[in-house]
Amino acid sequence: MQKKYTHIFFDLDRTLWDFEATAREAFQDIYDRFKLFEAGVKDVVSFKNHYNHHNEILWTQYREGKLTKDILRGLRFKLTLKEFGIENDELAQQIGQHYVQISPLLVNLFPNTYEIMAYLFPKYRLHIITNGFSEVQFIKLRESDLRKYFNKVITSERAGVKKPDAKIFHYALEQAKANIDESIMIGDDPDVDMLGAKNMGMDQVLFDPYSNLMQNGATYYINNLIELKKFL
Repeated sequence: MQKKYTHIFFDLDRTLWDFEATAREAFQDIYDRFKLFEAGVKDVVSFKNHYNHHNEILWTQYREGKLTKDILRGLRFKLTLKEFGIENDELAQQIGQHYVQISPLLVNLFPNTYEIMAYLFPKYRLHIITNGFSEVQFIKLRESDLRKYFNKVITSERAGVKKPDAKIFHYALEQAKANIDESIMIGDDPDVDMLGAKNMGMDQVLFDPYSNLMQNGATYYINNLIELKKFL
């Protein structure tokens, strides 16, 4: 028998917000604005690829509490520039600041995001649980006109702990006044969104827009947000 849910918790980046599409626009802007070709960066694709490598490593450290937000923002670009023989701390800080400022203004959502929000909103209490920086995530929600759909927006900074730690899910449930058995988590990351919710005993929906993953034991698996209509 299908469960009766009343609370739906969404991840934001790479679940509703197409992070990669926004990143492509942001990096092209950075490449042009800071004249990186003249500085020795041969093309924007290689710059972004090197950045992705360093950012993934540093974000893991940030999620584990080994790195602060302020250090992360500058260091990921410092290490990226170094790949091209550019040692310029001031430039790295400027790029890092510009990236944080511009990326939430470049609205790119996955297909059917507005349609599924309009469908779910009258039926459920909708919430966000995100590890992203608070100031950035709230701008994204405002600029995309998604904020109106969500009752509670739980950020790791406000909760004091990051997914997949069970404490952020407990905090989110308390804020939403929700019970585990009436709640479900929708996200793209098996090791962060799915594992965190599963360890709590909360049902999960793994969103895999590029068909790169398997169901990985998630309660449900979808490739397009509109597929939520099948069970919600």
